[in-house]
Amino acid sequence: MDLASISLLVGGEGWGLLQSLPAYDPATELALQTRLRDAGFTAELVSAALTQSRLRARGRDKFGEFAEEMLFTPDGLEQATRLEVAARHASRYLRAEVRVVHDLGCGIGADAMAFAGLDLGVRAVEMHDVTAVVAGVNLRHWPDAVVTHGRAEDVPMPAGEATRHTGLWLDPARRTRGPADINGRSRRVFSLEAISPTWRQVQDFAQTVPATGAKLSPAFPHHAVPPGTEAAWTSWAGDVVECAVWWGPLVQTVGRTATVCRAGAPPVVLVEADAEGAPGPLVRLDEMGSLVYEPDRAIIRAGLTGALARLVDGRELDSGVGYVTSDRAVDVSWAHRYRVLEAMPWNLKALRAWLRDHDVGRVTIKKRGVALDPETVRKQLRSKGADEVTLILTRVASQPQVIIVQPA
Repeated sequence: MDLASISLLVGGEGWGLLQSLPAYDPATELALQTRLRDAGFTAELVSAALTQSRLRARGRDKFGEFAEEMLFTPDGLEQATRLEVAARHASRYLRAEVRVVHDLGCGIGADAMAFAGLDLGVRAVEMHDVTAVVAGVNLRHWPDAVVTHGRAEDVPMPAGEATRHTGLWLDPARRTRGPADINGRSRRVFSLEAISPTWRQVQDFAQTVPATGAKLSPAFPHHAVPPGTEAAWTSWAGDVVECAVWWGPLVQTVGRTATVCRAGAPPVVLVEADAEGAPGPLVRLDEMGSLVYEPDRAIIRAGLTGALARLVDGRELDSGVGYVTSDRAVDVSWAHRYRVLEAMPWNLKALRAWLRDHDVGRVTIKKRGVALDPETVRKQLRSKGADEVTLILTRVASQPQVIIVQPA
């Protein structure tokens, strides 16, 4: 979306049209477009309104009923912090007695809305002009929330005593400003020095204002965690949504932590100490237990699989793969448990024969730690039986293996 399209919507006619639209339905979009054009609305306004209607429908997953009063951009919606996770961010600043948060790279304003919702003053900055306008609209209900179009690197930082009740929140841009993809989204960047502000600049901000937090990619490397900080990986419904790094009074536990969030359940938080003293990985395949556990991905990303191994008296199949085997059945809210039917070195012919002998036709394939492609393997198996199993393609003792399991 461009500035002209957004400008059409924030005017009286455009906003009124947007608020009057029925719930988005792709099956009726073309007919609705024709009806609105026949009613006298311009093609540009109709297109902008229907685009927003489509984005609002997608936005309900992250923002619930709040999405009906918000504006979005495709990139902004994809990168925005889910409302429940943003609320956890905001609570850190409140507990640290921060009164004003400078949100540098605020995007469409998701985190800023959470800060403002806890009566914190918000000074938000966004480098993209369209996104800055969108954020301003989304923060319109809070008079002490101000959005400015500009670069985070150009914002004057408080110093000395002025930082006592001041916090910084940075969400560095992890996309280029080059050609967009077919859905209107720009392309991702992966280097810490390619994000904007760069990782080095983020750390410089934290040296100036002690109460600093930064939202980074779930792929954030462990070796880059600064001493004395907390690197917190968070998942929602099994998907890892971020790694947030916290400095100063915002730190709750120094080191790596993992938070597992699901709708309707209290979050589960694990810290590095939970994983200490876990036994080493398997040395041989014949050490496999009768059960395999698969922890939430945030726990794997944070490198805290040892916490699961300790809890179930088990061992990880191999360093870093995340799967834990044990003979002890324990109900763990943040891990799936499977019953092991067979474990064998990876061999397509042998696996195909096992599936045929056990009348297996449907397979779910999970892969971690090996170079095998699940879809290619599925086509090669050509299984036709009536039963169903899950195949875990992974490694033990650095060698590719296949673990055949069913949910326990």
